[in-house]
Amino acid sequence: MMSRSYTNLLDLASGNFPAMGQPREKKRLPRVMTVPGVISELDDDQANSVTSDAPSSAIQDRIIIVANQLPVKAKRRPDNKGWSFSWDDDSLLLQLKDGLPEEMEVLYVGSLKVDVDPVEQDDVSQLLLDKFKCVPAFLPSDILTKFYHGFCKQHLWPLFHYMLPFSASHGGRFDRSLWEAYVAANKIFSQRVIEVINPEDDYVWIHDYHLMVLPTFLRRRFNRLRMGFFLHSPFPSSEIYRTLPVREEIMKALLNSDLIGFHTYDYARHFLSCCSRMLGLEYQSKRGYIGVEYYGRTIGIKIMPVGIHMGQIKSVLSLADKEWRVAELKQQFEGKTVLLGVDDMDVFKGIDLKLLAMEQMLKQHPKWQGRAVLVQIANPSRGRGKDLEDIQAEIQASCKRINETFGQPGYEPIVLIDRPVSLCERFAYYTIAECVVVTAVRDGMNLTPYEYIVGRQGVSESESSSESSGPKKSMLVVSEFIGCSPSLSGAIRVNPWNTESTAEAMNEAISMSDAEKQLRHEKHYRYVSSHDVAFWSRSFFQDLERTCKDHFRRRCWGIGLSFGFRVVALDPNFGKLSIDHIVSVYLRSKNRAILLDYDGTVMPQTSHNKTPSAEVISIINALSGDTKNTVFVVSGRGRESLGKWFSPCKKLGIAAEHGFFMRWSANDEWELCGQNSEFGWKQIAEPVMKLYTESTDGSSIETKESALVWHHRDADPGFGSSQAKEMLDHLESVLANEPVAVKSGQFIVEVKPQGVSKGMVAEKIFTTMSEKGKQADFVLCIGDDRSDEEMFEIISNAISSGILSSSTSVFACTVGQKPSKARYYLDDPAEVLNMLEALAEASDPESFTDTESEGSL
Repeated sequence: MMSRSYTNLLDLASGNFPAMGQPREKKRLPRVMTVPGVISELDDDQANSVTSDAPSSAIQDRIIIVANQLPVKAKRRPDNKGWSFSWDDDSLLLQLKDGLPEEMEVLYVGSLKVDVDPVEQDDVSQLLLDKFKCVPAFLPSDILTKFYHGFCKQHLWPLFHYMLPFSASHGGRFDRSLWEAYVAANKIFSQRVIEVINPEDDYVWIHDYHLMVLPTFLRRRFNRLRMGFFLHSPFPSSEIYRTLPVREEIMKALLNSDLIGFHTYDYARHFLSCCSRMLGLEYQSKRGYIGVEYYGRTIGIKIMPVGIHMGQIKSVLSLADKEWRVAELKQQFEGKTVLLGVDDMDVFKGIDLKLLAMEQMLKQHPKWQGRAVLVQIANPSRGRGKDLEDIQAEIQASCKRINETFGQPGYEPIVLIDRPVSLCERFAYYTIAECVVVTAVRDGMNLTPYEYIVGRQGVSESESSSESSGPKKSMLVVSEFIGCSPSLSGAIRVNPWNTESTAEAMNEAISMSDAEKQLRHEKHYRYVSSHDVAFWSRSFFQDLERTCKDHFRRRCWGIGLSFGFRVVALDPNFGKLSIDHIVSVYLRSKNRAILLDYDGTVMPQTSHNKTPSAEVISIINALSGDTKNTVFVVSGRGRESLGKWFSPCKKLGIAAEHGFFMRWSANDEWELCGQNSEFGWKQIAEPVMKLYTESTDGSSIETKESALVWHHRDADPGFGSSQAKEMLDHLESVLANEPVAVKSGQFIVEVKPQGVSKGMVAEKIFTTMSEKGKQADFVLCIGDDRSDEEMFEIISNAISSGILSSSTSVFACTVGQKPSKARYYLDDPAEVLNMLEALAEASDPESFTDTESEGSL
């Protein structure tokens, strides 16, 4: 019989995950479990839990590191009864502990590399928790196959390494059942984390592309959880990534992290480009830190290449001679110049290209025939498939051809080691290699060059020969498409697809003078030894702490379904406007000021027909017809269109073009509120805007009476934004001596007269009312964008300056849950109209003017 928790996973696999069961009394799990957790017991917890109300039992911080595999080795006992476990010293997850605070407790959540029988899983879980502080996630075999060998290795891994599925036989078509297994597997990992987490005290650090939707599962349960994610693979350019059918689901899931880490700037740049093009999110750099604003939260972007574990390598170096006789290797390759390659057997490692480059070098430089040897260590592949089989066959054929062509008695130019090689044996090869060659066509990081540099620095300390005790030197030929390339400035960088240039680089590397090799080696060693794995983890954790420092000071709401779920973080004083409350205050007041933005406030931004509906006209007519009310529409639109649209509303005040033109009612003349009515500056600004319009497809110029606006909403997001910044600088330069302000907004650059703003409109309205002895005791101000924030800001200034009384009831309200200077919000224009209609119905009919009833529709 299938377990209840497993059936929940199948329900989840569609991607539309519901709340986890019906609410019941919430359990608080102990900080460290004393009995194995049962996943099904957690399924009834509320999905929208923020944090536990119970006080934390923890005294110190703890970090939960989540990855596809735990940093432990497992093997069956000789008697086949039970398992024995040991730490995997080669695991990055284990090594990164060196950079975390000494007093910090570290807990691991991940899967095992072996299949554990279900009847043994509880015992194994308890043993791993007690002895290793590890929490295993056991994946059912069908989910595991589709999750790891399916979605991870058939879809994500190739795509992130720039391989598109052009045909069913090359890369394969997108299979939604694999995606469902990926989601289901991530759900299992989340349940294991939830079993042991203390959300108020713990940090969570998630690793790599196997678990990219895990942040959404955890954020859904704990809104204020401090959570980081690091991607160890490349992140492809947006053109490549956007071919993924579930692109938005994964992007939005990643953005539920607080900090997202990448090895290189290129990978981070591609991610930020996807944020911009797919979600309309822009990033900002402040004091060296990059952040993406997402519903009131700032997601940090960390760029830091991982390093090697210096302590582990130094211990290996001291054992190298014992584990593998270096002298034997030196004897084997005596009189030869050894080039070394160490790669996984993988389609992206470029082993075949390296062999072709070696062949080309022997042809172009015959002096190396009989002298140069390429030793290629090919570690076992972690994937499978026809592409891998083809590349293995090509490598074998190339080795055979090159050795037959250039081989001599006692000399083979290619030595292929196609078997697992221990770390000690690998360092023995580093000892004798004159140069390491890495020709991967795409690789997240690749630490082989780092290992080689440290190996060449320290491996010969115990040797007595003059050669070993002399200056240390090393040489690198590396692909420009691997993550470590930017940090190795002394390496010869190559395009591995160009076998001729790679061959020349290999020749240059082994022909270089010892003095030059020494200088380059010293430079590399200084960097590698100081930027080790501890430096990397320490830097990431410090940034995670900094990014999360305000978590518990903010109010958070979880909104959205499925992978559209996100957390909105807002000021503690920010809340939804209660219609009952505002109506009760409205009824008690006698002098009311009501200021309404138009687009995005009473008219949806998505509406193509911007003419106000009969409902809008009726509501505004009712409000403006009340003699206790002073009602204004304050908009960036021109006075002609606003005057025409609202012609039935005789008592309505209108401020057009952000207040440059203003009238108090339909019977009044338009007032000019700008400081200057000269528009000679347009003759300077317009040609500049036309220049950028011609070169920016999708952009346009809007000409107002008082302003010029350049729109780039329909242009390429990246290019439009870049052109807008350039235009802003250009216009500020040429208009420096003109009485105008140049401002950028959402997809616009605007030039308008100085002193014109919606804030000035609000101030003038309040001042005029006060001068007439009708100081406002009720203020309602509603808007949706950046220009409306100026109105919200002026209200607090008006109170402090005495224009408004300290007892004035103020309702500054933004549209949409987002950071704002307003204290209240309503979700959309429909809610705004509902609220205004409630106020209109609450108005005293006796205070209506005759004009109002005549003008209403």
